[in-house]
Amino acid sequence: MDTELKQSLLHLLKLRFEKNMKRHQGLKWDDVLARIEHNDQKLRVLNEMESTGGEPDVVGFENDQYIFMDCSAETPEGRRNLCFDKKAWDDRKTFKPKGNAKDMAKAMGIELLNEEQYRYLQQLGEFDLKTSNWIETPKNIRDLGGALFADRRYNSVFVYHNGASSYYASRGFRGLFKV
Repeated sequence: MDTELKQSLLHLLKLRFEKNMKRHQGLKWDDVLARIEHNDQKLRVLNEMESTGGEPDVVGFENDQYIFMDCSAETPEGRRNLCFDKKAWDDRKTFKPKGNAKDMAKAMGIELLNEEQYRYLQQLGEFDLKTSNWIETPKNIRDLGGALFADRRYNSVFVYHNGASSYYASRGFRGLFKV
């Protein structure tokens, strides 16, 4: 990662951290910075989250790791219009989407949120009032061809099911990254 991009990303992450202190009460930017500043791999992942519209921010500290999640108001724009996983993508015979959420997350170095993580994020703000996100899906549901997605409507968080091969312009995924 070149120095200019690195400094720009770190500055942006610091500003977002300082602007949204309720997301990470009791945590200090200097401690987060010490974990990422000299690690190009971690910075690459955070840059991928940022460049696809995720607006990553620290949302907690657990097991000696800082937890970043996508905190954009809506589903990251660069991660929409995807079916759930490669099997779902392979199963589509026509009108295949550009890709799938599971493989894109893996390539970026992040994890899809699970239901508990998604509900936790929603306690930190109101996200996905117009969009929705694929979330980790239990094997028994996925084995039957389904997948779970979540959003926020009517001041409530909803978790739904859909065919894993479906895709919509307003559905994508949010990610989690631990440093």
